[in-house]
Amino acid sequence: MKLIFKSILSVVLLILSSGKMMSQSSTVLLKENWRFSKEVTGDAFAVAFDASNWEKVSVPHDWAIYGPFDKEWDKQVSAIEQNGEKIPTEKTGRTGALPHIGTGWYRNTFSIPEFKKGKKALLIFEGAMSEPQVFLNGKKIGNWGYGYSYFYIDISKDLIAGSENVLAVKLTNEPFSSRWYPGAGLYRKVSIVVKEQESFTQWGTFITTPDIKENSAVVDLKAEVNGSNLSMVTQIKDAANTIVATQKETEMKDGKFHQTVTVAQPHLWSPETPYLYTAVTKLYAADGTLKDEQSIKFGIRSIKYEANKGFSLNGKVMKFKGVCLHHDLGPLGAAVNKAALRRQLTILKDMGCNAIRSSHNMPSFEQLELADEMGFMFLAESFDEWAKPKVQNGYHRFFEEYAEKDIVNLVRATRNHPCIVMWSSGNEVPDQYGAEGLTRAKFLQDVFHREDPTRPVTVGMDQVKQTMASGFGSLLDVPGLNYRVHLYEEAYKSFPQGFILGSETASTVSSRGIYKFPVVQQKEKQYDDLQCSSYDLEACSWSNVPDEDFVLQDDKPWVIGEFVWTGFDYLGEPTPYDEKWPSRSSYFGISDLAGLPKDRFYLYRSRWNTKDKTLHILPHWNWKGREGEITPVFVYTNYDSAELFINGKSRGVQKKNNSTPQNRYRLMWNDVKYEPGTVKVVAFDSNGKIAAESEVKTAGDPYKIVLEADRKIIKADGEDISFVTVSVVDKNGIPCPTAVNELQFKVTGAATYRAACNGDATSLEIFHQDKMKLFSGKLVVLVQAVKSAGAIQLEVTGNGLEKGKINLKAER
Repeated sequence: MKLIFKSILSVVLLILSSGKMMSQSSTVLLKENWRFSKEVTGDAFAVAFDASNWEKVSVPHDWAIYGPFDKEWDKQVSAIEQNGEKIPTEKTGRTGALPHIGTGWYRNTFSIPEFKKGKKALLIFEGAMSEPQVFLNGKKIGNWGYGYSYFYIDISKDLIAGSENVLAVKLTNEPFSSRWYPGAGLYRKVSIVVKEQESFTQWGTFITTPDIKENSAVVDLKAEVNGSNLSMVTQIKDAANTIVATQKETEMKDGKFHQTVTVAQPHLWSPETPYLYTAVTKLYAADGTLKDEQSIKFGIRSIKYEANKGFSLNGKVMKFKGVCLHHDLGPLGAAVNKAALRRQLTILKDMGCNAIRSSHNMPSFEQLELADEMGFMFLAESFDEWAKPKVQNGYHRFFEEYAEKDIVNLVRATRNHPCIVMWSSGNEVPDQYGAEGLTRAKFLQDVFHREDPTRPVTVGMDQVKQTMASGFGSLLDVPGLNYRVHLYEEAYKSFPQGFILGSETASTVSSRGIYKFPVVQQKEKQYDDLQCSSYDLEACSWSNVPDEDFVLQDDKPWVIGEFVWTGFDYLGEPTPYDEKWPSRSSYFGISDLAGLPKDRFYLYRSRWNTKDKTLHILPHWNWKGREGEITPVFVYTNYDSAELFINGKSRGVQKKNNSTPQNRYRLMWNDVKYEPGTVKVVAFDSNGKIAAESEVKTAGDPYKIVLEADRKIIKADGEDISFVTVSVVDKNGIPCPTAVNELQFKVTGAATYRAACNGDATSLEIFHQDKMKLFSGKLVVLVQAVKSAGAIQLEVTGNGLEKGKINLKAER
């Protein structure tokens, strides 16, 4: 398939997963039986090494998330080039102030009954932070550089059949190796795949859908195999597991089978209808013996990028309503957990989000699987650094040796996911300057094209003037602009592609439930409490508030969408307080570190979620001591006009208008004076009729603890988690938005207490202790299932408060 990215960039496509091996192949997940230590002074790879006193852990595991927080872990003196800083200053909390730096060892003793001499065995790491060195039975069998990369090692010659094997992994996190919290340890899955020598190559099957018509679609399947005199049979199954097409192929060329299978009356994949098919491919020897089998989910869909028109999915023009996400999961750290990821995506779906950018790292397999199933388009990113450094021990140390290998593994392991509609080879790389940068950009883009000729490649560019002058931006398939809203028009005229992507937008800062006065739009604003105002008018020196991006997205058809920085707060990068302590996590999120929506969530929801009503009032109405003072009321709504009432008295009707970006997207009553009581908003439809109402009331003293779970029934698999939002109300049931009570947590039954988080970027409370203070009246408790089914109860108590209880259940 020839790749053409000029005035019209046409990409027709795709698909799904890393492929679950069955039949003649088997996958052994190395989840349990791990021992971990960060106290080893020498090497711990020898078979006879005594690790009996090491900590027992399960993988995925993040050794650093358990704390404690301490600014000495990541204190540094630096000037952040991406923020335009010239003079070095002392920074704290940039990487989360957690003990991720240093060397940790993991050991696992296991046997693989399925393995026999003559078979093939692959040891697969989905993420190991960082610089893994791998030993099997006392022998070093491999190593890798990049902590975010997936990689595998052929252990066929070193795995002992019919006996115990000792796997040891040494991981080293250097100081000054990241700009955010990277996590530490075997934070994603480790597994062993056992197969016949004659078998499908790992990550060697590529499914695309290059020709889609109203009544049929062509599924193109290319499969790399090991062996000769083989045949391949493919069955295509629909979502109901019904076989809808079958094809056999006996001709193999250059070690590959190539099939084109027609599917009648195809169901197309999209964010609205994330329909998935399954390709079951079977490999047979000449005598009819089944040698290997793989099952790969995929989606039938087409994508196209066109000058002056934008992005199309299945022939329909749409814009990316996307968010950027770092890989940490708040109180769980970097350790991947599918329930936590599903909760994130459920929250984003309600907001109307349709796309995700994995920033600035390779996404987990679990995240991509959920994006396929739940309907999110995906921009899969690779690097934050190329050959020029941002931090002292960053990826530039590995670029020359590993960049191509890392991209190859990223693409081959994930290219069958229909959610992925674009690749990113970098983010704000200093290589944007100079001829060498153009050479590197072309090299990386060419590797992506070679491995996947169906999707375009972008780079998140912050040095837009430079990339216009040098040709860097013109080289890319998709020019991605990080912020720089004032340069969009100039970049559009300068770049030949005919469209611009907001690869990173807004970076508005806020703290959930915190409001500052007077209410004015400003940049780099700091306060003594190290919080940011949730009036959503504060940004960094290099960024902007959401409304400025909305104007471009709505008025310029050649702006193909945006990826907001960020969907959720994350550990590290506590801008604008990275020179203050104890700030240790970001303020950028639309939702906080606990996953609780900030006010800004409803601003995006009012614009992105076109199906549901949005009518949200801010601020809260508990302002003792501000009586008679100006306390502006903002309303985020998808209605064009509304009337405000304070204690039954009208404060007038406001209607959206184009006088300023804020007036276009918000309703604002800027002259309201505070008086305790009830704030009521009545919204009107386009005909002037009442369409919706909402109220906020002044609360009394905290009286009772209230619990609400995202799911009351979870799986008894030892991994599933129920996220329980904890809040307090007064005697009348009114939420107390300023409550900071310390609460205690107790879990009984078929689950354990895993962690808690209140979303406060300045809190040094340990996530995994069974107590925590409320922040702005709320926090979230994580209840994790064990492997036995049964009833679960969470009890939350606090001094002077009526306790809260909730009953959950774990099922097989």
